[in-house]
Amino acid sequence: MAPPPTSQAIKSLYHNMLRSSQSFSSYNFREYFIRRTKDSFREMQAESDPTRLSTLYAAAQRESGVIRRSAIVNQLYRGPKLAVELQDKEVEAREMEGHALETGLERGNN
Repeated sequence: MAPPPTSQAIKSLYHNMLRSSQSFSSYNFREYFIRRTKDSFREMQAESDPTRLSTLYAAAQRESGVIRRSAIVNQLYRGPKLAVELQDKEVEAREMEGHALETGLERGNN
C-alpha cells in the first residue's frame, strides 16, 4: 500500500489542475473543468481514510493528464468567443480602470 499523499503534493496537484483547466479556449469547457476540479478536491479534503485518499489522489493525477491533453486539443480548434466571455472582458477592464484610479488617488493622498 502506498503512503497517503502529503498536503503539499495535494496542493500542487490542485494548482496544476486549475492552471490546466484555465487554459481551455472554450468558455464552457474551461468553466466545467474548473468546477469539476474544485469539487473533486473538496471531496479529497473531506476524506479521512488514508487508503481512500490515496485512491482519490491517484484518480486526480490521471485526470490532470487528461485535462492537460484536452486543453491542448481545445486550443488547436479554437472557436469564436461567446457573448458571455466578451462581457466578462469588459467588466474586467472596467474593474482594472477603477483599481488604477483608486491606486492613483491613494498615492496622491499619502
